[in-house]
Amino acid sequence: MSHNKSTTESLDASSTALMTLNSMQPQRSTDYHTALVAIYSVVLLSGTVSLSLMMHAMKDSPLSTTSVAVLNLIFAHFIFLCTVPFRIYYYAVETWYLSSHWCRMVSAMIHMHMYMSFALYVIILLSRLLTFYNRDTQVSSFKRIHAVIASVVVWIIVLVSVPCGILYSYGKGGTDSNGSMLSNQNTSCFKFGKYMENFKEVNYTVSALIIVVALLLTMLQANILRVLYRKYQKKSSSQQDFGAQLKSFFFALIMVICFVPYHIFRMYYLEHIDMEDINEVLLSLTTFNCLDMLTFLGRKTCYLFSPRRV
Repeated sequence: MSHNKSTTESLDASSTALMTLNSMQPQRSTDYHTALVAIYSVVLLSGTVSLSLMMHAMKDSPLSTTSVAVLNLIFAHFIFLCTVPFRIYYYAVETWYLSSHWCRMVSAMIHMHMYMSFALYVIILLSRLLTFYNRDTQVSSFKRIHAVIASVVVWIIVLVSVPCGILYSYGKGGTDSNGSMLSNQNTSCFKFGKYMENFKEVNYTVSALIIVVALLLTMLQANILRVLYRKYQKKSSSQQDFGAQLKSFFFALIMVICFVPYHIFRMYYLEHIDMEDINEVLLSLTTFNCLDMLTFLGRKTCYLFSPRRV
């Protein structure tokens, strides 16, 4: 009888030890991986088609300040789309077999793409706003060659500083609940929420700035459309300046739809790091701005690929 009791106690002790060991193992939620694979697959396919059509449409277009900004936007989309297959691969197999440095690089690219895209949206929209409010002298003073030089300088800085920042600081410096330094998981990736503890203020500021600027520019662009529509009435669709401002308005809407919801949630997420999986899904939705090139294509592309065209 005592033998059976000791055996039972031994089994209970082993079971308890096993449960304790399992609780100490890093838990990885895969509930959202299917959705992430689907989202990134759509972005990769549709984004590649969008960029291809835009490059084909722009090859004979005259170079202007706006077209230089669009080319920068295309380049930003291209760099990001090159990293998307790695995201699809990870969320499909649920294990990261590559180096932790490359994991941090791929993870950072989605943020670099979002912020570079936002900056270029602001430049394009401000250029259209200045043109509308009869400040052509201010716009024309910034020559095309200046735009090209500025673009080259900015991309050199970005492509040098971002890898260095990723190597020395991105995904490092976090602590767990016991105050111990966090270590990178060799088999998991894109799990850097706990490393944001020392950068909360910066993240709050950036998110608030993006929300305010995006909404303000969209309202200004909507007001321009209102003024032009009142001026042209039913003839608005045939007016070149109305069409240009309408494209800018759609561009502003893309910025609001893709970026504002995520940054509103991000301000909440900074205090609830345990919602990292939901944050990843909302972050993935920001990448649909890769379809913004379709805003510029318009009727020209429809005519270009029309079957009636000889």
